[in-house]
Amino acid sequence: MKNILVILASYLLGSVSFGYLAGRLVKGIDIRRYGSGNMGTTNIQRTLGTWPALVVLALDIGKGVLAIVIAKTASDSSILHILAGLAVVAGHNWSVLFRFTGGRGVATTLGVLCGLSPVVFLLDGIIILIIIAVTRYVSLASILGAIVLPVLMILFKLPPVYIIAGCVFAVMIIWQHRPNIKRLIEGTENRLGMKVKIENEVKK
Repeated sequence: MKNILVILASYLLGSVSFGYLAGRLVKGIDIRRYGSGNMGTTNIQRTLGTWPALVVLALDIGKGVLAIVIAKTASDSSILHILAGLAVVAGHNWSVLFRFTGGRGVATTLGVLCGLSPVVFLLDGIIILIIIAVTRYVSLASILGAIVLPVLMILFKLPPVYIIAGCVFAVMIIWQHRPNIKRLIEGTENRLGMKVKIENEVKK
């Protein structure tokens, strides 16, 4: 029962959308109606500005870290830690509070990694930042960071359950980026730094 409560608490924690709250608090808008319609950091940056985006990024990472801290406090089981991590990311991506919609899950996954393996978290984060700096495509950096994630886990000889979870996290991130992949292929994906006017409609 305790393990079930940890997993449920992790999912509910993930379901809290700081991006949505930022839209309401900063400009009194529903962020889902602007830009890409996503509640993640990139759309926050384009719609609300850099500082709100950085705050949302930190809080979304914090959700992942907190879920792992709760799981580790409750049990020494690596499986429970992994399930709590998967649950918090699932809550972020498919929030029960927003009719099972949400973000892309990248920042929250990084938070989970920080709790599970700080070295992998640091290296994967650096790779993502380098790709963003070179291409200015956050979506491309996120997708490539997801692909590299299980590879890093293998290189650092993490337990098999971690590597399996890394593959699941990668699939979840890539799945959530389907619209971005389509735009990248078409050459219509927005680069980092582009701004969205509040009156703009959601980009389909």
